[in-house]
Amino acid sequence: MPAPTPHRRGRPRSAAADRAILDATRAALVEVGWSRLTMGHVATRAGVAKTTLYRRWAGKSELVVDAVAVLFDELELPDRGSLRADVESVVLSFAALLERPETKTSLMAVIAESTYDDALRVRVREAIVERQKRLVLAGRYRAQERGELPPDDPAAPDPGRIVDLIFDVIAGAVVHRALISAERIGTDWARNFTTLLLNGLAAASAEA
Repeated sequence: MPAPTPHRRGRPRSAAADRAILDATRAALVEVGWSRLTMGHVATRAGVAKTTLYRRWAGKSELVVDAVAVLFDELELPDRGSLRADVESVVLSFAALLERPETKTSLMAVIAESTYDDALRVRVREAIVERQKRLVLAGRYRAQERGELPPDDPAAPDPGRIVDLIFDVIAGAVVHRALISAERIGTDWARNFTTLLLNGLAAASAEA
């Protein structure tokens, strides 16, 4: 799924060129790091003119965010038959994505830069965080259809808050363990985490 970029007039964009540029961006970031990465470096690696990049992205920050976002769009939520199985599956898929050097390096770089760049922080939220909430929405709706979760309360003041909270809990835990603690996420961890998420602290402590 192509990463979103501002609409600009001119010739139609090439999906193949976009893929080549985003692939080159991640590869170059792994090779040289954020501080040494330039638009010219990416253009050379992708085999396109530097002006081609600037027609699509205003600068390095936007380009790297979109290069990360397209990786996260690979995440899917297959129907495993139960809410527990669905959660364990997406946790393991997310962890596998974060183990890839291109994902790890790119994500850490944009998060670090966004700590003092408000516009970049907004772009990260829109291009990555908000788009991946689709997985929470799909999983929650599926669980409601199975009768595993109650239907939404139409009188709730902000029904979207629970989706935000679920996303924050899952994404926060996985990112912290994989990238901050640098610990592997295996099936046992995914199972214990899912127990904690679905049944609470007492149930998770009993299983440990």
